[in-house]
Amino acid sequence: MTGFDWGTLMQAGIRGLGLKPAEFWGLTPAELMLMLGAVGGPAPMTRARMEELARAFPDRKED
Repeated sequence: MTGFDWGTLMQAGIRGLGLKPAEFWGLTPAELMLMLGAVGGPAPMTRARMEELARAFPDRKED
């Protein structure tokens, strides 16, 4: 099975976090997971990595 377990998420958001239904449905899944303390996912991009990508994929090509 794929997708979200909405029943469990609604219980966690409305009962666990005390959100009103409109507040719950106004959240993105990422925001809800953050509020529930879920961790994981990719690490934030560092300035060094951004500069590396900018050098590798410049917006303009130099002649």
